[in-house]
Amino acid sequence: MKNKNHIIASIIFGLILSMVSSSNLAFQEQEKAAVEIIPKKVKTVIQEGMDTQQARLDIPFTIIKNFYLPAQQRMHTIFLFKVKNADLGFVSATPEAEAPEKKKKKEEEEEVSSFEATPTQLQAHANIFLYFKQIDGPNEKEVYVPLNLQVDGMSYVSDREDIYTVGYPIPPGKYLLSMAITSLNLEKIGTQYFQFSLPNAASFTEELETTPIFFARNINRMAAPEIRTEVHKDFFTYSVLQIEPNMNNIFSPVENLDIFFFILGAEPNEVGRNDIDVNYAVLKGEETAIRFAPSKCDSPLVSQPLPMKRTVLVTTTDKDGKATEKKEQRDLGPGKYTLTLDIKDNLSGKTLKKSIEFEIK
Repeated sequence: MKNKNHIIASIIFGLILSMVSSSNLAFQEQEKAAVEIIPKKVKTVIQEGMDTQQARLDIPFTIIKNFYLPAQQRMHTIFLFKVKNADLGFVSATPEAEAPEKKKKKEEEEEVSSFEATPTQLQAHANIFLYFKQIDGPNEKEVYVPLNLQVDGMSYVSDREDIYTVGYPIPPGKYLLSMAITSLNLEKIGTQYFQFSLPNAASFTEELETTPIFFARNINRMAAPEIRTEVHKDFFTYSVLQIEPNMNNIFSPVENLDIFFFILGAEPNEVGRNDIDVNYAVLKGEETAIRFAPSKCDSPLVSQPLPMKRTVLVTTTDKDGKATEKKEQRDLGPGKYTLTLDIKDNLSGKTLKKSIEFEIK
């Protein structure tokens, strides 16, 4: 089963590892240069809540889940969190006062091209601090991420909760993430705590495993990888890839399931290529609704669109009573489904079964 995204994954795989490796070196140098990054006032609040993992709600937010993907000896770990617009303190991005000359010129321009006037822009600025403490080892890491957002004032809804992402490469292990969102002056401090585990990719010598499996709405290639940690709305970055995940695994009947994951423990051949078969099937309860043709993968990075079309046998009868049968492609009906994956590494003989739930509405 060949398709555009699968080909993209194969072409970019080597580039991703080399670029992530380079960025890892930069992160390691940052670690040596600056150990304590979180201001004392914020660090005290974080540490006071670590034992009980009791959140502080000056700025309420929720860490939803995390994904991770290989980054050489580390895992590039992505955290998804949601926060209400009103709690981020959006204000007008338009200056309150302008110089008379500038204001007059602006009014003249607006009079000439008022039909092209842009809606008011709103902006929010805050600090994000990440404190990683390894539960089963000595690693600790502090990270500062500026939060700078701008939205169209015409579409702004104060009570809406949007989903944001932030990612960082971390060594394998079990961790407690203490995350804080603060106002610029540190007067408001919101905290949350999140436990997670990262496997050692090199440890999978006797079995296969995958990174968290998710569905992607869009995957785009950037000109270059990000060189610093940033917050993104609705998407995350992985080296040169910009990936928008489907946050709730809900699809319309005409959408594809674009599945994305990395296979850990697959053995490459003498030229560094893999030989992996993945068999996909969609189940409705115990019944098989769709069975796809086997997918061949020559890299452990899998990006595979799967059309949600089931084949049905339709019988029609002509005026003479003669029945004929033909196959038709039809969309899946509304309901909850399970996508199953049977993965086989043909070079080692290792196999793995996985599944992920989704819903058609």
